[in-house]
Amino acid sequence: MNLIDMPFREKTAWAMSVILTLGAFYYFEDVVSVSRALGHTAPPIVAFVIAYVVFIAVTSAIVMSILGGTAGKEADAPADERERRIMDKAGNWSGYVLAAPAIGALFHYANYGDGNMLFHIVFLGLMLSQIAEYVFQIILYRRGG
Repeated sequence: MNLIDMPFREKTAWAMSVILTLGAFYYFEDVVSVSRALGHTAPPIVAFVIAYVVFIAVTSAIVMSILGGTAGKEADAPADERERRIMDKAGNWSGYVLAAPAIGALFHYANYGDGNMLFHIVFLGLMLSQIAEYVFQIILYRRGG
């Protein structure tokens, strides 16, 4: 299946999974860099979180505008039954992706007491969960729902 034949929501899932992955790498590259310089886990830095959110918001607005402009009426159409099922399943499954790092972060905190690491692992879990939701949508679109 090529890009032209994909449903609009599958195209947006591809775009958002790429954007969110790039944003996560950008954020954690900064966190790891600061952590190495400090010699311990960097505290949550509001500027990094804001930069991540701005990056995601701006790039997704641009990409979604382009996709929406090329999709015509399909972009405005409500999700059909198949698409709603796909989004529901993907959202449900992504919750498990969120739970794994959150539980791991709690165990790490209980053993090492590193609240900074707790924050970063939970934030990573939120990022991975959202990326996973779009990846699961892509998989479900590919296999037919």
